[in-house]
Amino acid sequence: MQQLQGMDASFVALETRNSPMHIGSILIYDPSTAPGGFVRFKDILGFIESRLQLSKTMRQRLVRVPFDLDYPYWIEDPDFDLEYHVRHIALPKPGDWRQLCIQAARVFSRPLDLSRPPWEFTVVEGLDGIEGLAKGSYAYITKVHHAAIDGMSGIDLMEATHTLRPDEPPPSTPDTWKPEKLPNPVELLGRSYMNAITNPLKQIEVAAKAAPGLAKALKGLAAKEFDVSTEMIAPKTRFNRKISPHRVVEGISVPLAEVKAIRTLVEGAKVNDVFLAIIGGAMRRYLEDKKELPKKTLTAMAPISVRSKGEKDTMGNQVAAMIAPLGTHIADPVERLQFCHDRTVNSKAMTDAMGARNMTEMSKASPALFMALGAQLYSRLSLANRGVGPIFSTVVTNVPGPPIPIYSAGAKMQSMMGLLCLTDGLGLGHVVQSYTDEATIAFTADREMMPDPEFYVECIRASYEELRDAAKNPAPKKAEAKKPAAKKRAPAKKATATKKAPASKAKTGTKGVASRKKAAPKGKGTTKS
Repeated sequence: MQQLQGMDASFVALETRNSPMHIGSILIYDPSTAPGGFVRFKDILGFIESRLQLSKTMRQRLVRVPFDLDYPYWIEDPDFDLEYHVRHIALPKPGDWRQLCIQAARVFSRPLDLSRPPWEFTVVEGLDGIEGLAKGSYAYITKVHHAAIDGMSGIDLMEATHTLRPDEPPPSTPDTWKPEKLPNPVELLGRSYMNAITNPLKQIEVAAKAAPGLAKALKGLAAKEFDVSTEMIAPKTRFNRKISPHRVVEGISVPLAEVKAIRTLVEGAKVNDVFLAIIGGAMRRYLEDKKELPKKTLTAMAPISVRSKGEKDTMGNQVAAMIAPLGTHIADPVERLQFCHDRTVNSKAMTDAMGARNMTEMSKASPALFMALGAQLYSRLSLANRGVGPIFSTVVTNVPGPPIPIYSAGAKMQSMMGLLCLTDGLGLGHVVQSYTDEATIAFTADREMMPDPEFYVECIRASYEELRDAAKNPAPKKAEAKKPAAKKRAPAKKATATKKAPASKAKTGTKGVASRKKAAPKGKGTTKS
């Protein structure tokens, strides 16, 4: 048996009927690369079964301690049944993209059975109405409990269910997996008693490690390096209240090269800054249309992986987080990108000061009983509807995908789009992913809060196209920035030159020199703004 960490256990504690705590993807495949040019459902079952030994996640189930007195445990499931976890459906005609998203939302809204290994793959056929896909293409709708994986260990799970070549043989090493018997309640309570004795010592140790970083972060706040009141604590929106059990999912795919080109608009900007600016622009458009746009900027919680190379194949979550302002109060897309880059640098500095790894270690010392009770009370008392919610508006998680094509059962993956869990106070989340030469920006939302996901897709696309076009034509923006400064200087020169025509001509001839000497500060200020 292996006990969960504090952060992993929190995802179990947060699980409710309305808030199933799993993450996943929509993965699309072209079967023309498989043997014979097609893939049957039994081929998929056989392929996954042959590679089960490469993943710890797929055959382990949770065992909870009575009364949630301690963190749950992972055990090797004695009743593992692959066919329970891999399902098979087909879309009705015409089988278009919107139908696939609706089906994914239905699948994703149902909680996983936590008495079994917490994952499901739903194979979806009948995608013939989706433009650009080869005939016979199919999809996986995947979902895995967040207690088992974070974004990076999710990539490890993907590696276990995919190959680098369509004809790659199964692993040659024998599968030595063995099931475990279920522990009885007395044994679990005995373990929880011992942990209750040692936990205070763990808390003291973690606090001692975190103290220097916390002091450094507080010093930064005192020096006003981080504007917490105006930029780090977001105003509430329609997405920050108690959620329903219903979901919508959607997204767009764009060329990765264009995203990389956009970052050149701002010196030092990263690809992640571009995604934040795009999503900030999309949320601005959406809320402005509803006449609900706050004057202050909205913010995103951006997970940061602290998983070391030695923890690559381990289960659970090794993530910290930073708060990234989205610039929703800024209409100009390039200015918004500059804002996102500047504030992300500050937020990253604050996270580094506290110690990202220490942040994850602190979660491991939280008492399990209080964690479970707090999570349940927060939901049952509807505290999210009473203004008690997260300090961020949404989540934007960036998961890098494979830079080269990968295959499942011989079929080439064509596209991948991430799905996210929601909880009370957080009714909208985004996943940005890269795969070969494409980037996808996908979202999962509460259907009651976002009844028009197609419109939000338009908002994302329009926000992206604004930045793309600005990257293609940066020169006009620089020229426009100089015009106001020239207009301000004109009246003063005209008033001086009205007395003598020759003097007026002389001044016109030396205008460039004069503007460089006297008007340079104004020019700099205009460019900076």
